[in-house]
Amino acid sequence: MEQHSHIYGVMGEFETGEQLIQAAKKTREAGYRRVDAYAPYPVEGLSEALRLHRSWVPLITLLGGLAGGLGGFGLQYWASAITYPLNIGGRPLNSWPAFVPVTFELTILGASLSAVLGMLGLNRLPQPHHAVFNVPRFTHASTDRFFICIQARDKKFHLAETARFLQGLDAHHVSEVSDD
Repeated sequence: MEQHSHIYGVMGEFETGEQLIQAAKKTREAGYRRVDAYAPYPVEGLSEALRLHRSWVPLITLLGGLAGGLGGFGLQYWASAITYPLNIGGRPLNSWPAFVPVTFELTILGASLSAVLGMLGLNRLPQPHHAVFNVPRFTHASTDRFFICIQARDKKFHLAETARFLQGLDAHHVSEVSDD
């Protein structure tokens, strides 16, 4: 692996989503693992072509919901049965049916907050600037072009060979992505 401290990677530009999917498949088959793709709209099959792993957001959401629900129920139980036990009308101190609305609401609150924060954390957001914005042609990524970027931290990355590889995939433009 050739290491360039100022290089983020090499980027290839394609005209259609189908070309991008084929390029992503061939890139994975060639052994590259640190690859990302950019498109102006969702491209069906791109995640499978890149072999992206399943997201951790559903698990984080579940754990946040469980924590919120258990925390809400526990707080109510602690207040009603342990700290301030009041025997009103002979009802039990742990009157769980009365605890259901608050428990439900805190479950939803915990799940939604953990989903948002988990998504932001896993996506490393907020990130006001990314190295791909240093490529002048990348402005077309939000309108009509499709890009694939092989990162320099990939074990197989070699600047000249990776650029030739992307040219061999019929990329219209191959650009070096500066990390500066």
